[in-house]
Amino acid sequence: MTDPTPEAPLADSDENRRQVLYWRLLARLFDAEEQPGLESASLAVVEDIGLPPGLLDPQASVDSVVQRHPELADEFDGLMVPEDGEGPRDRAAEVRRAALLSKVLLNVFASPSGSVSAGQLAGWQSDAGWLERALGCRPGDLRGGRAGAGGPGVSPHGTGGRGGTPDLSRLIPQIGPELGAIEADLVKRMHLREVLADPKLASRLTPSMSLIEQLLRDKNNLSGVALANAKALIRRFVDEVAEVLRTQVEKASIGELDRSIPPKRVFRNLDVNRTIWKNLTNWSPEEEQLYVDRLYYRHTARKTTPQRLIVVVDQSGSMVDSMVNCTILASIFAGLPKVDVHLIAYDTQALDLTPWVHDPFETLLRTQLGGGTDGTVAMALAQPKIAEPRNTVVVWISDFYEWRGEELFASMAAVHRSGAKFIPVGSVTSAGRGSVNPWFRERFKDQGTPVLSGHIRKLVHELKSFLT
Repeated sequence: MTDPTPEAPLADSDENRRQVLYWRLLARLFDAEEQPGLESASLAVVEDIGLPPGLLDPQASVDSVVQRHPELADEFDGLMVPEDGEGPRDRAAEVRRAALLSKVLLNVFASPSGSVSAGQLAGWQSDAGWLERALGCRPGDLRGGRAGAGGPGVSPHGTGGRGGTPDLSRLIPQIGPELGAIEADLVKRMHLREVLADPKLASRLTPSMSLIEQLLRDKNNLSGVALANAKALIRRFVDEVAEVLRTQVEKASIGELDRSIPPKRVFRNLDVNRTIWKNLTNWSPEEEQLYVDRLYYRHTARKTTPQRLIVVVDQSGSMVDSMVNCTILASIFAGLPKVDVHLIAYDTQALDLTPWVHDPFETLLRTQLGGGTDGTVAMALAQPKIAEPRNTVVVWISDFYEWRGEELFASMAAVHRSGAKFIPVGSVTSAGRGSVNPWFRERFKDQGTPVLSGHIRKLVHELKSFLT
């Protein structure tokens, strides 16, 4: 019998260490009671591989660990990005990764019980941001915040460069809604009015979709300092989402190039490649220099025809995420040349928000989250606005659980037959989760206007296609 190679015992030892850390993770997730044997074994593993014991402290945030040990920040980034699968397994690295991963998962999914303070909410949001970074995303992307709106921000190699980009089409539908649900529960268990009344506590809040929903629901019950702090949080959230959405909209130009208009002779329009090509006959081999007789510029003026965009948003409680995103999106399109945007919000009553469409903050303050849904009252406001059907697009955002469904669908079909582009939208959230009335879904499909559901980028793409 031959002696085992030196690597074999080491590999077995690393595998045992990794299992100890993951068993502790599972025990902590399903039972708040500490398991002394697993805790002491995990502490021995963490110290043996040179990591700080603070990783095992359930009261310590990831931020506090990173502040004391800044070299760990890069290790958390891209921690869960899949490996490329090339080369032998590095079992020692897997043990280290298990320790870091256990920390961020426990801090996020073993959320505090009972009443929640502003500090606890802020701490959880920070830890959730580290989890999103571990998945290769920007903080807020999976929870429906900045991302809610603008989509996952992933670098070509993830944020940590661990050999590949995560499959966000798989991760977002599964993890994003769960993070959003945990955050919403924490917000509900927080004494929000008392926190808003204290400027120091309010300043610790990080605006998120869950928090904005609570603020919109409770804004009529706030006054004085609390109302001012609530408005500041809403404004901050709106500005952050708008910045991301504006980038999405501006990535594609509106209209075809109008070559009848001479290009503007400014440096940003300079066509370097064409300038070099057209002046190649002026190349001097002796001097190794190119003499430029003429500069060439790109055309940027575009042919556009006036287009009317009518956005109808269901403002019932189940659609708050969509309402916030689409209100901001409408304001961005309203800022484009020759795009006439109208905005209508409804539950059992309809409200024409067009006068405030350029300011999503003011628009949201005028909404009132309701319970019932009657789209016929919104259609009564929308139909008179369709003056030129061929140049009009109607975007209707709802889950389509309606009181008078057949009557509403008949009027929607009439809008479609008139020549206007009708886009029914089931959800425009960051996570892409949302239910749509099956009765409406089938009829929209038969009509040739299938329900658009999923990420808000899909709606941006559809609108840009129509306005081009």
